[in-house]
This record gives sequence, C-alpha cells and structure tokens, in this order.
Amino acid sequence: KFDKGARVSAINTQSGAVEVAELEDDVSFDVDTFNKRVINENFNRVICEQLAKELDPFDDEKTMIFCATDRHADMVKRLLDDAFKATYNGAYNQAAVAKITGQSDKVSQLISQYKNERYPNIAITVDLLTTGIDVPRICNLVFLRRVRSRILYEQMIGRATRRCDDIGKTVFRIYDPVDIYAALDDVNTMKPLVKDPHITLEQLVNELANPDTLEQALNAPGEQQDESHADVVLSQLSQKLMQVLRKAGQKADTNPQVKNKLSELEQLWGVEPKILHKHLHDLGPKQAAAFLQQHGGLVDQLAEVKVLLGSERMPLISDHEDELKDRSQSYGKHQRPEDYLDSFTTFIQHQLNESAALAVVVNKPRDLTREQLKEVRLLLDNNGYTEARLQSAVRNQTNKDIAASIVGHIRRAALGEALKPFEQRVAEAMDRIYAQHSWNPNQLKWLERLGKQLVHEVIIDRDFVNQRFGEQGGVKALDKVLENQLDTVLDELGEAIWPPVSA
Repeated sequence: KFDKGARVSAINTQSGAVEVAELEDDVSFDVDTFNKRVINENFNRVICEQLAKELDPFDDEKTMIFCATDRHADMVKRLLDDAFKATYNGAYNQAAVAKITGQSDKVSQLISQYKNERYPNIAITVDLLTTGIDVPRICNLVFLRRVRSRILYEQMIGRATRRCDDIGKTVFRIYDPVDIYAALDDVNTMKPLVKDPHITLEQLVNELANPDTLEQALNAPGEQQDESHADVVLSQLSQKLMQVLRKAGQKADTNPQVKNKLSELEQLWGVEPKILHKHLHDLGPKQAAAFLQQHGGLVDQLAEVKVLLGSERMPLISDHEDELKDRSQSYGKHQRPEDYLDSFTTFIQHQLNESAALAVVVNKPRDLTREQLKEVRLLLDNNGYTEARLQSAVRNQTNKDIAASIVGHIRRAALGEALKPFEQRVAEAMDRIYAQHSWNPNQLKWLERLGKQLVHEVIIDRDFVNQRFGEQGGVKALDKVLENQLDTVLDELGEAIWPPVSA
C-alpha cells in the first residue's frame, strides 16, 4: 500500500525514465499485480536469495522461473546471479542462469542449450517457454507472476510433469511466492497422481491382488475416459514403487547391503527393481494383479529395502522419561520363535512332495540351479519364511547366532541336519580341497580367493566363477591356473559343503 501524499518513483513506459511524483490518493495492490504494476526489487531480492539456498546451479535438475515482464526477467537474472555469487563465494558460472524471452539474443540457440546441454540449467522466462517445450529434466518451477487463465497455468505446470529416468526424477517442486497455486487450485484439473498420500503400498497391493476387489475395480469407472478404477490404483501403486526403488538404486553404489538386496530382488522378480513400476504399468491391471499374487512377499521385501535405506529426516530429540515395559519379538502370526520354527518345519515337510525344486535342496543341493533357488525363495517368501527371520528365531530359541544359509534351514526342517554357519561349511570344504590335491603357491592363492567368494553364494558353478572373477578372465583363466581341474574342484566343493545325510 502507498499512502496519499507519498513521494514515489515510477517508470515512464514511453521514455523509460524514472520519474518522481506525489500520490494524490492511497494506492493498494494485490499480489497478482506484483512485478507488473509494482516493481518491488526488495521482494524479488528476498526471493532470489532464498532460491540460491534451494536451487543448485551445478545440478542435473533444470529450473524454470516465470516472470511478469521482460524488465522483470532482467531484474531476476541480476538478483539471482548476485545471490549465487554470495552463496558460492564467487565460484559460480553465470552461464547456469539464462534469461530466455522474446527479447533475448539468439533465442533459438538458448532454448536448444537449455533442452540439450548442462548449462543453462535455470531459465528465466515470461511467456516464451510456457508451452511447446519438452525438457524432462525440469524439476523446479518458480512463479514470480500470476496468471488468470487456468489453461495457461496448467500448461506452465506441465513443463515439469515429464518423467526423466536419467536423473531418477520422482517429484517436481513449485516455488510459489505469489500464491498462484492456492489462487487457481479450485479450477486446476492437474492433481497429484497419488490422491491420498496416506494410502499405504500394502493397501494398493491388496486392492489389486485380491480377486474380489480387483473385479470391482475393473468394473468401476476411473477418472478419465476409457479408464477403470483398477488403472488408477495401478498408477498409484507404480508411483509408490518408483519412489522407493529409485531411491534404492541411487544408494546402491555406496551401500553394499542395498546393492545385494536389489540383486536378490531382481532374481526373485525377474525384472530390474528400478523399472518394476514401469513393468507393472505396462502389464495392465489384470496381469499386474497376477504378478502381485505370484510375488506375495513383495510388500515385506519393500519394507526390508526401506529399512536398509534408513531415513533422511532430521530426528527430533525427546527428553521424556522412559521405562522398559516389555521385550518380545513377533514372527508374523507366531508369537514365539519355537512356534515359527515348528511352523516352518511343518511347511517344508508338507511341500516336499509339491515342489521339485525344494526336493533338490533337500536331497542333492549341489545340483541346485539358480532358477530352482529362485523358485524356492519365492515359495518361502510368499508364506512368510525368510532367511533373516529364521536366523533370528534360532538365535532367540538357542541363544546361538548361527548364520546358516536358507539351504541349511530347509535341510534342518526336512532331515534334522544340524545347523552350521555357512561360512564354517565353506571353510571345512576348502580344507578338504587343500588336502586332497597337491597345489603350487599360485594355485593356493587363487583357491583362497575362491573360498572368500563362496561365502556369499549358494550356487557353485561356472557362472558363479565368471561373475566373481570376470575381470581376471573368469572360468577360462581359473581353469588354466588350476591345470584343467576347475570342474573337479567345483564338484568336490559342492559335495563337501553339502555332504549326504546318513540315515
């Protein structure tokens, strides 16, 4: 608000000169006239200083800033450059921020660079880039102007809605100091994909995987023409899966536990985790439902991934007084570890005649194939039995921490074979290999390397050797070092790790 009698500066739009005048009446402006009828540099400075804390001018993400006029865009460019220089102590490449309006030099070149090159990654525009430009890397929209047209607003929002798998984009952000989002929210038809952010992944999976609710969802209309409610549920599920598994994919390179878990899930699912959301979406509701029914342990598996990822939120500090009320561990529907282990034993014995792969694990595990192991893990996962839970139950029942493999747990249940840490099994098997042959120092060195890798692998075959020693020449190189005895060594290792159980 400007009060009557105040001396103000104004721009003569014909001459461009700044003139001073005295107001004859009070003048008030709403926020939607900011930067058009009122040029408030301090307002824009504050916003740009905050944007310098929010946006990364060195990042792969792109940003688009919408200004009111070309003159306003010039101001924002200057203020944002100043803010980034202050933030990075001058170590800032001004090419990162570009004004791209109808008044810019070499507009086509600037647009091409913004779309295809690293810089600029922050574009300041007025109307030029509101429609007709497709830059999937846009993750940030900044509104420094208001528009009254719902259609134009949705076109502006649409600049950021493109998927970009290259940078793992799962969300986009709107910076809204002029409150345009609230002003047009009632007429905005572009709503978030997940309508209810509180709906759980388990609820979505159950809605698709349950035949009764699936049938209802297939027959209920969706939100668009030729779309069923099942399509909507599948889209929501795909979005939630993408958020978890993309984050896991990004952390896999620096977190070996996450990397191993994703590798295990890829074997179970038969599809790379980072594209599971796309795989299900492409299948459509009916086939996606069949996939979810087949992989009944998917919700628990994703929960395990989330645990490995941890939380990036800042924890609150509580000074409340606490006391221990109860200490217990649950195993699904079983409260006691012995109940869980007894249930597992009953399940294995019942399934032995139903599953050929399970029979191989029990009777001749050295002949077990990767496909059979995947089938067994899937069978157990779908019925609530995992290696981690079994190990925990044994520890709580016996007070012994026995890191047995899933094969060891199955053979204990089926044959009564004593549980033994898998690492111990490998060590004893390697001792037999060392004793049964005469090895030269170089061969012993390579066998020791082989033994260290065996503790991470259930299936011992040529594929295993190629995976673990691919950079050193794989099977061909190791077989040559061992003087053509690699197959013999692998056979003897399989026999030694899983010897026949005497009656």
